Amino acid sequence: MNFQPSAIRGSRVSRDWAGEMIAPLSDQGQGTAASFIANTFNLDGLTGPIELFISALGLYRCFINGKRVGDDLLTPGWTNYDDRIAYQRYDVSDLLKSGTNRIEIWLADGWYRSPLMWKAIPNCWGDRTAAIVDLVGPAGIILSTDTNWRSGLLPIRKSGIYFGEIYDAREEGLSESHGTEKLSFDKTLLVAHETAPVKELQPIAPIESWIDAEGRTIHDFGQNVGGYVRYKVRGTAGAEVQVEHSEILGPDRYFDNRNYRTAPAHTIYTLRGGGDETYAPHFTFQGFRYARITIKGEAEIVAITSVPISSVPILAGGFTSGNALVNRLVQNTIWSQRANFIEVPTDCPQRDERLGWTGDAQVFAATACWLTDSQSFLRKYLRDVMADQRPDGAVSHFSPDPTRLHPENFPGFAGSTGWGDAIVVIPWVLYTHYGDRQILSECLDAMARWVDFIWSISDGPIVRPPSHWGDRGFTFGDWLQPIGDNRKPRPTIGDDCAATLYHFISSDLLAKIAAVVGDHRLEERMTARAGKIREAFAHEFITPSGRLAHNDQTSYALAFLYDLIPAEHQEAAKQHFRQVVIDADYKIGTGFIGTPALLPALTKLDLDDLAEKVFLQQEVPGWLYQVAQGATTIWERWDALAPDGTIYDPDMNSYNHYAYGAVCQWLFESVAGISPSPSAPGFAEVIIDPAPIPSLSPVTAHHDVPQGRIEAAWELSGDKVTYRLTLPKGCVGRFRPGRRHQNPSVDGKPVVGETTIDPGTHEIVFTLPKI
Repeated sequence: MNFQPSAIRGSRVSRDWAGEMIAPLSDQGQGTAASFIANTFNLDGLTGPIELFISALGLYRCFINGKRVGDDLLTPGWTNYDDRIAYQRYDVSDLLKSGTNRIEIWLADGWYRSPLMWKAIPNCWGDRTAAIVDLVGPAGIILSTDTNWRSGLLPIRKSGIYFGEIYDAREEGLSESHGTEKLSFDKTLLVAHETAPVKELQPIAPIESWIDAEGRTIHDFGQNVGGYVRYKVRGTAGAEVQVEHSEILGPDRYFDNRNYRTAPAHTIYTLRGGGDETYAPHFTFQGFRYARITIKGEAEIVAITSVPISSVPILAGGFTSGNALVNRLVQNTIWSQRANFIEVPTDCPQRDERLGWTGDAQVFAATACWLTDSQSFLRKYLRDVMADQRPDGAVSHFSPDPTRLHPENFPGFAGSTGWGDAIVVIPWVLYTHYGDRQILSECLDAMARWVDFIWSISDGPIVRPPSHWGDRGFTFGDWLQPIGDNRKPRPTIGDDCAATLYHFISSDLLAKIAAVVGDHRLEERMTARAGKIREAFAHEFITPSGRLAHNDQTSYALAFLYDLIPAEHQEAAKQHFRQVVIDADYKIGTGFIGTPALLPALTKLDLDDLAEKVFLQQEVPGWLYQVAQGATTIWERWDALAPDGTIYDPDMNSYNHYAYGAVCQWLFESVAGISPSPSAPGFAEVIIDPAPIPSLSPVTAHHDVPQGRIEAAWELSGDKVTYRLTLPKGCVGRFRPGRRHQNPSVDGKPVVGETTIDPGTHEIVFTLPKI
């Protein structure tokens, strides 16, 4: 494929490459044996640091003198390859020697040309694997890729993101049977890797292993992860080990991976024989908790582990309480983030999907930033979102978007409210959490084009999306919003209401963003638009009695959280909201866009008793039901697994979907009471506003910021709350006593109204009001 730079990249400049993008002539195309390219070169001596600059079409691993370069995984990463391709830079001085040296680059299909999506689009960004290299010393270029490099086939007989990997160790004696070919390639596409590389986490040993009725060994690693199985095996040449993966066991401990749909997600290793052999896949990963091992021939597994991988392996925050299920829920969210933050914020790591859904990323972005340093990861993702934006301003349902280059397979896969709003919401999250003004400026035009697209759907403030998939402006609404008993279903939000709510959210937010970056014309235009939407929303969706038209939890939660209820209807609407929650027996009545707003809205309205009951109830739908059922990650569906272990709808059921873990934002910002301030972003100012849930006492939380560590903890004694706060130098607190903070004092001194809290450790004491 002859790549041309896209318009979105503007004048972005790559480094000055001497090497060419060269393809192995041994390569027979997608789904066939992987290839390598190689060269031999001489060094007279090592006189200083030597660096390798490297990238590829497809995925690569590089070896110098038989030793692997670095330990990064799935390089060069996943981007919209027609817009940007990452390159990596390594100091390889310690791998080189005086005299003759050999470099090998292993290549595989990866995201670049593996079949992607459930309709299996192959060769999405191109049909040739290739690599580009510059080896640079103090005096300049030592070696670059050109057609003097040779190529051949690898022991990897087949590899794919959904497929897995087949590896024949008997073929490890690499033969340079073919040459290479220079590809027509625009080198300005190459950019330095924009986020941290994917890394291995600590391996996990099985907690239980058993033999099934067919003689296959099943290992339970006790934790659902995104990663792969590594094992040591010994046996005779030609013996074969197959590893299959699953997230759950069915009734009677049946190995059940039907929810992987068409993704084989397996590995097959053929032994070379003659001693212990260690294997893990090179260019793929799976989502799994369980592994089923089938051995053909004479072989024995000596050791086996699950190896999690992630782009965000280091935690930046933590939350604990007196409730073990809540603590496990937080851990489940962390594990789901790790498993799905692999180059792109994907929906799931296991089935034939694994796509960067914008709606999931939008609702989870703030939680992601609380739990890990997600700044560069989400910045890189936003660049993919902008590359995928359609000419009319519609934002893709996911990015990188395979459908954009192949619309015949999925026409109109862009433009859903709640999903496309990621282009506005995520930059604002990065601004508030990290003080990142640059990302606001970088995304500003894309934001404006998006909100103008949404207005254009119905040419007015009330958005009326079409009902058919693929039609212009189709919306997912509140995806998977539960209805309860289908004989008498509970109310759910209408697409027009959901779309209009989110149109307001983004328009109002864009007005604030425009003010920050100094675009006052856009600020005025969006302020006026938000006002029109607010007025139209009240007219269209709020009755004279204060009831919202659809009378469902999502409508009330979003409308209250974003101040769309007029003052004259506030109290009545609040009571309707309360009754809707009570009528649902405190069970969750929200889907993907409503769930992150539900508890924050109840807290905002001082309905702490309802928030407590909704959060802690353990029936379906509820956060803690899945934890009580043994979940170790967040589920896609509230009812993903029945109490008897029956899997619900395996055609669309993931047990590692982070979206509902967005409740952790509420745990940090409301329960622990610490929030970033938009007026002094990057935690230069910390809003202190705890909303204690009595049954969670004691609570502790921490968050690492550039200034240091913020710590918050509280404990309840009767109705008295003792809240301890530590702020690092460079962070100022703003304590805002409200109705729930009776008789407040800071460090023993009574306070009235907003109080400044200096860096250091402080004690805040207050009494909870009687309910």
